[in-house]
Amino acid sequence: MTTTHHTNAMLGGTPAAGPRRWAAVFDGALGPILEIPAALLVVAEIAVLLAGVVSRYLLHSPIVWSDELASILFLWLAMLGSAVALRRGEHMRMTAVVGMCSPGTRAFLDVVAIAAPLAFLLMIVGPAMEFAEEEAFITTPALEITNSWRAAALPVGSVLMLVIAVLRLFQVADWRHTIGALASVAVVAGGFALLEPVFHGLGNVNLLIFFVGLVAVCVLAGVPIAFAFGLATFGYLALTTTTPLLVVVGRMDEGMSHLILLSVPLFVFLGLLIEMTGMAAAMVGFLASLLGHVRGGLSYVLVGAMYLVSGISGSKAADMAAVAPVLFPEMKARGAKPGDLVALLSATGAQTETIPPSLVLITLGSVTGVSISALFTGGMLPGVVLAITLCAVVWWRYRGENLSNVRRASRGEIGRKLLIALPALALPFVIRAAVVEGVATATEVSTIGIVYSVAAGLLIYRRFNWSRLLPMLIDTAALSGAILLIIGAATSMAWALTQSGFSGQLAHAMSSLPGGAAMFMAASIVAFIVLGSVLEGIPAIVLFGPLLFPIARQMGINDVHYAMVVILSMGVGLFAPPFGVGYYSACAISRIHPDEGMKPIVGYILALLAGLIVVAAVPWISTGFL
Repeated sequence: MTTTHHTNAMLGGTPAAGPRRWAAVFDGALGPILEIPAALLVVAEIAVLLAGVVSRYLLHSPIVWSDELASILFLWLAMLGSAVALRRGEHMRMTAVVGMCSPGTRAFLDVVAIAAPLAFLLMIVGPAMEFAEEEAFITTPALEITNSWRAAALPVGSVLMLVIAVLRLFQVADWRHTIGALASVAVVAGGFALLEPVFHGLGNVNLLIFFVGLVAVCVLAGVPIAFAFGLATFGYLALTTTTPLLVVVGRMDEGMSHLILLSVPLFVFLGLLIEMTGMAAAMVGFLASLLGHVRGGLSYVLVGAMYLVSGISGSKAADMAAVAPVLFPEMKARGAKPGDLVALLSATGAQTETIPPSLVLITLGSVTGVSISALFTGGMLPGVVLAITLCAVVWWRYRGENLSNVRRASRGEIGRKLLIALPALALPFVIRAAVVEGVATATEVSTIGIVYSVAAGLLIYRRFNWSRLLPMLIDTAALSGAILLIIGAATSMAWALTQSGFSGQLAHAMSSLPGGAAMFMAASIVAFIVLGSVLEGIPAIVLFGPLLFPIARQMGINDVHYAMVVILSMGVGLFAPPFGVGYYSACAISRIHPDEGMKPIVGYILALLAGLIVVAAVPWISTGFL
């Protein structure tokens, strides 16, 4: 995933140096004030959910208020995490077009990427405060406290992000860019406001103007996706309807408050843990001892390692960061080209999108009502099918590899590495067994994985760097906040689309396609490949999942089968250049220039598409074990 540009303070020489210096000092002081509470909230969530599992399953005495407290803490974690992500420049944005611009234009657009969120935050603060006041009349059933304690996270988080955006503008090196960006945003906002009477007569054409035109311009200009969605929704409701703007905040709150989403920060943290404790390295080492002597063997290991690690972490960035540094040096030493390495790493990222406990699976289940347990079960085999198609390309490309200098591992070495890797290899099965046996819900099971990983790191692998815990917790809060703000903004956008009648029109258009269910599936594949490349998987799912899944049901397509096809389609879009932001993540993690992987990835993308067509054509692959 690409991230917002973190504009550094340049303190010398210009008239703005004084304000810039003070902004940098204030920003530095604000960091710990935001980051430490956010990190503590991650710890609190783990503790509350784990206490719920222990008391219910071991003590047979459920804690009735645990879910309620976890929900309150979660909204605060989402908003503080969003603020941390904004300060660190880690909100998701598409930079493919920005990267093609001249240095001057790029610098200007980077400031626009700060000014546009500032405009949204200015508009949202008032309604957020009003929403928190309205929630004062609601008392929570278990804790019996006013719901304002939870809802206050929205205005507090918005104000903090507003302060951070202002500080960022003060820290921009060229004040002309700042003035130009602010003026551009103000002119666009003013122009839209003046056109309000015109919008009222356009009907559903407004959907194209706001949700296609405005979102596209914002996303292509590098504005973080969450704020692009928020601006479009806010503008549409304010200028074309009489809907109170309080509704935008209410829908954001609803989107970020699904209890199942509690597992997002916990699985992110689990992914960081397995890398830190050496569990990922142990798994990769065992696979390398098995296949290292085969032509293209380490490429097969990369495919298999990403499959296994995806089953643990749920975060694609964490998966790639755990596997690439272990395998790439040896693969390069054997003559593998950097471009082929990053191409295969990207392709395996798309291949493993359905491997539980994928964050996309969890999100899809939360917004469409499909059983998370069924999605976890159905996601295993589609990943195997795509792995087979990728391995076919690997076999073809490496069929002439020279292995004269490669030593085959002895049975003793393989046995020793298997013994070392067994605790790590067992973790995906422990997680799955905990859900199937009813020990923990899909939300809670990550806490069992965290306890298991900490124990394995301390007692088995003897690799546990306590000094890394705080940075890992802060990273978890920032990534979770960035993801959850997108989900909140996309939920409000999806609600606006539904209220406009668009969903009914879309349903009619899709259901009336010639060819029935097969044509609908084909159209869905194309649509989600495009959406995945532009929006990334999670916002695309939140926006279009609630609209398209009911249509698929009407056509007799199984929910889990359709979910696998949709997620794999988005994975292909996400990791396919030139727009797929996952591809640039793989390049950043591998430290390989994107240009080098453009040609080699074509063969892997074609293999993924072949596997995707097989998964779409054979429902049993997704539903056979349900």
